[in-house]
Amino acid sequence: MRKRIYQIIEKSSEGDKLSLAYDIVMLVSIIASIIPLTFAREHPAFIVVERVTVTIFIIDYLLRWLTADYRQGKGKWSFVLYPFTCWAIIDLLSILPGLSLVSKTFKIFRVTRLLRLLRVLRIFKLIRYTDKIQVLANVIRKERKVLLSVLVISLFYVFLTALIMFNTEPHFDPESGAATLGTFFDALYWATVTLTTVGYGDVIPVTDIGRLISMISSLFGVAIIALPSGVITASYLEEIRSGKQEEEKRKNDEEGEGEEA
Repeated sequence: MRKRIYQIIEKSSEGDKLSLAYDIVMLVSIIASIIPLTFAREHPAFIVVERVTVTIFIIDYLLRWLTADYRQGKGKWSFVLYPFTCWAIIDLLSILPGLSLVSKTFKIFRVTRLLRLLRVLRIFKLIRYTDKIQVLANVIRKERKVLLSVLVISLFYVFLTALIMFNTEPHFDPESGAATLGTFFDALYWATVTLTTVGYGDVIPVTDIGRLISMISSLFGVAIIALPSGVITASYLEEIRSGKQEEEKRKNDEEGEGEEA
């Protein structure tokens, strides 16, 4: 019985209509629970949607906990370890805002924005039911060392550029009477948006040497940002090809077994 429940609540396999129906219910529930977050004001209908979807999420959480041993493969310890897994924590945090006791506590401390923020975590539940996002997650996990190296280089470059600019630019522009880089955080902000080639223009250098540094920073920023893009793209295509090959191999094996039977 528990094994069948596990098969149903996991992502549906081909031909399992009950599992497919469960996936559809979960997808609709996740999307429906996110819709109220796109409105600034509460509506009575949103309360009903919240109660229904949270009830579904609680049932899903309990069923996954009930079948944790099939997923974790660690016997009875699976039931102890499951609540501390990444997915279980996301599920729990997405449920908490819908519980009346938790909601009242949050309102008492006037941090309702945090309550809404926790609801945003529900969108991560979609990853379970989307193959393409799972492929991207596999790519990031596979290339994590390379991406981490690029991240370290980017952070070092941001800090170095911010430090140079902060000590080059005046902290007060005599012509406009406004601060250019009043604090080191302003310099970090400027370096980050320059590295990513966004350049909002709200913080700009006013000296010639500062503009020269900005030009060089922008050019290096393009190169640094291009590094992880190339790695992710190449690995993503390789992951898709591997998935197709495994799918074709599985189909060929099933056809071979059918012919032998």
